[in-house]
Amino acid sequence: MSNYVPTERTQVRRLAKRGVYDRDVVYGILDEGIVCHVGFIAEGKPVVIPTNYGRIDDTLYIHGSVVSRMLGALAKGADVCVTVTLLDGLVLARAAFDHSVNYRSVMIFGKATLVEDANVKQEALRLFTEHVIPGRWQEVRPPTEKELQATTVLAIPLEEVSAKVRTGPPIDAEADYTIPVWAGVLPLQLTASTPIADQRLPQGIEVPEYVRKYSRKRG
Repeated sequence: MSNYVPTERTQVRRLAKRGVYDRDVVYGILDEGIVCHVGFIAEGKPVVIPTNYGRIDDTLYIHGSVVSRMLGALAKGADVCVTVTLLDGLVLARAAFDHSVNYRSVMIFGKATLVEDANVKQEALRLFTEHVIPGRWQEVRPPTEKELQATTVLAIPLEEVSAKVRTGPPIDAEADYTIPVWAGVLPLQLTASTPIADQRLPQGIEVPEYVRKYSRKRG
């Protein structure tokens, strides 16, 4: 699998050593994330909207109501910038200036196209559910024809893409290493708490394993 070729927009310049163009790294970040931020220009003004997404091979899919301003603008060919960020830890240095975070992020540029093929649209909707919680789609009622008609699905090709990653301990100025204050990394991760059953759930329905053992980590 070939790596991404940096473009004028995706070339990481600030702290360039953190730039990553490996396709597997990009896919791994996208597959672990849940929310992306979609940036575009609407009526001459910048807008950034958070939304769920899903990936099939080298295409990212987003969806929403047919009356969505975001999807309407993108379906008309507006340029789009999509970002996904995973926060892995707080980096606590000895000097306030040198504090940072460990993170993995992806930035995508391009144009979205409207998904009109019914089979592709249905598969994309399955993907959205399975991306958030694998195993759920096969147990729930699929969308009705009316629900499908009320939903817009857009495809964004993963062509102009880069990742940026920071790992490791704090990097202090040499003179600051003698300051007697704790320094290091406080790891962070998204974890699930105890499931809360719906009040109208009939007795006898057990919490499924994919809920009890939910994790964003991808093997």
